[in-house]
Amino acid sequence: MPLLKRKPFSLAEPPKDLEPNELVYQVRFTKEIFRDYQDYLNHINLYRRRVWVCKVTGKTSLTYEEALVSEKKAVEKVQQFPKELMAPALHVIQYSMLSLKDLADTIAEKLQKRLFVGAELYGRKENGLFPCKILKVLEEAPERILYEVAWLDKNKKVMESSSVNGEDLLQRKLPFSRAVLKSFIRESTCRSAPWVLHDKLARRHGISTDLPEELRSQVFFKDGQVVCYKKRRKNEEDRKSGMEMKKESGENKRRRFDGTVMKTKKDDQPVEEPIKYPIDDLLVQPGPDDPVFTDHPSPSRDFNVPMDCVGNLLMVWDFCSSFSGLLHLWPFSLEDFENAICHKDGSPVLLVESHSALLRLLIKDDGEYLLAVQKRNRKLKITMINWTEYLCDFLEMTKLPELCTCMATIKRGHYGLLDAHAKLGILRELVDQVLQADIFKEKLDEVIEQRQELGATRRGEALEEARKKREEKEQLKAEFGANGATDQQCVESKGVAANDKHSKQNGHAEKRRNGEVLSSHQGKASRNCESKLMITTSKKKAKRENSDVDLPSDKGKDSSRKEGLEILKDDKREATKKRSKEQRKEYYEREMEKRVIRTNPLGRDRFYNRYWWFRRDGRIFFESSDSKEWGYYSSKEELDALMGSLNIKGERERELKKHLEKFFSRICAELQKRSKDMAHKIALEEAVLRRSTRVRAPPRQNPAKSFLRYVNKWKED
Repeated sequence: MPLLKRKPFSLAEPPKDLEPNELVYQVRFTKEIFRDYQDYLNHINLYRRRVWVCKVTGKTSLTYEEALVSEKKAVEKVQQFPKELMAPALHVIQYSMLSLKDLADTIAEKLQKRLFVGAELYGRKENGLFPCKILKVLEEAPERILYEVAWLDKNKKVMESSSVNGEDLLQRKLPFSRAVLKSFIRESTCRSAPWVLHDKLARRHGISTDLPEELRSQVFFKDGQVVCYKKRRKNEEDRKSGMEMKKESGENKRRRFDGTVMKTKKDDQPVEEPIKYPIDDLLVQPGPDDPVFTDHPSPSRDFNVPMDCVGNLLMVWDFCSSFSGLLHLWPFSLEDFENAICHKDGSPVLLVESHSALLRLLIKDDGEYLLAVQKRNRKLKITMINWTEYLCDFLEMTKLPELCTCMATIKRGHYGLLDAHAKLGILRELVDQVLQADIFKEKLDEVIEQRQELGATRRGEALEEARKKREEKEQLKAEFGANGATDQQCVESKGVAANDKHSKQNGHAEKRRNGEVLSSHQGKASRNCESKLMITTSKKKAKRENSDVDLPSDKGKDSSRKEGLEILKDDKREATKKRSKEQRKEYYEREMEKRVIRTNPLGRDRFYNRYWWFRRDGRIFFESSDSKEWGYYSSKEELDALMGSLNIKGERERELKKHLEKFFSRICAELQKRSKDMAHKIALEEAVLRRSTRVRAPPRQNPAKSFLRYVNKWKED
């Protein structure tokens, strides 16, 4: 049962005296029944808040339903715990005061040395270590334990058996992980500090429920439950100090069901605190300063396949498109795939190649399907003619009744007569088998390693760039500190030259002064000063200043011009470097997209509906919370309307809008490209239709039949 604030939560009891025809409200996942709709709504809102904790795994920030699913999966893992090791582990757990991590480490250390019948480990044989399995304990004495073991090969098949001393057996690792052990501890206990086993479990394994003497002074019983005295005392002191502070401030707090906080002063007048957003979307109330949020735009639902087949259609197409290189399958559009599924006149090449590519990969995997094919004595080469035979072998191997009923139709050569449910069901099962294949898992590991290498390279370049910037900054600071006096004199000379233009009466005196200043700073100082003047002023202004100021020689002018050109070249290099940075960033993004592992939804709206974006299609797909309704948005106007209807005060819609804004430019580009392609396709269809009224045109020229012209350019020889 999920925990609320790390404490057990009791479900509402069903109302009494219910009549058979009475209208009630039931929570789907807790089976609670309510007469009052407001009570039902309050409980639903509580269950949807992320305040629940999985009792078995300890995961936090879950909804009630997510915590239930987490507990169910964790219990299934706990059942993998060996029964032979259960009793020794429970003896260590009972009344232990260790933390969860330390307790798991202690149990693992003790069980590491314990051997039991059925354990798979390694034994010493002929000066080597070989895998084996304990069959029986032959002799058990304080000084010597003798086991009968079966020696295993790579496929874990028994080759021979012999007797081995316990000292010659080595268990390299436990048959379960630390996560499973921690879940086992949580599942077996009713409380911690100290850890107390469930009474039924303790009695079943003969474990004492009497409190040890050393703990009697530290804990006490309350309502039959063991409570840690020190912990309780500390909590009481904290609670008392908190109450005193509240009394001094003259106000108290009450928390409502929706998560908002109500303050009550001494005169019991409630004052509502402002809500801290974001909160759960269904709890968001419109504020006076909020913009008017319209309803979500209605998506298009004109699919050719039935509505309950759209999910399988998208899944199969996305898998074939994402891993087309591994399958040696030339990518195809979603429209072509949908039209091929609905095609009844024969078997389109697109579907034949899709089935064949998936079946070839299963043959390469050397698994169950290869054995099924070899039993039929078939050649390991799938062609356009014999592909249905290999498909029927696969259907026989799966032994799924809903798919085996299609075998008779396929064997007669009428695959096209199957409905969309059957075709997509077969392809879905093929994809599921490929996902479990070892060859696919190896490819997936390779893709993950490549993504990690790309990420490491990108981070390394960023760190190197930051290091260079720091070095350049430190170098500039050092140069500025060394040439501080020279720069100040250059600024003074620039100011004198500017004043010389506006003072006609004392012109000769000012010229002499400028000449003295410049002549005293010949060499590097004068060149630095002149180059700065050239950069900060225009060419005409520079000419006027050079004519007013007496320069030491023409050689100084040439050197200053050269340095100015070098500075301009440096600026060009910096601009080129910036462009190359953008190009490198785009390159990394493209390479990451080529190595996509899976497609995740963009997010969910306030009603838990999901939104998907497939980069190879461009549309935004809508999926209802129960996965029974599908739709799509195919224009920029619809995308703008969707983003305008999202309220960022809600947790889900805030994340959804964040992801839509992240990919907004790319989605718009894909939508515009799709609109142009659709307009071009419609124009071609109209041209074909006009031509067919005069001359009978070949049917394959119609763009709507483009899926019939599919050719697998990546087909293996």
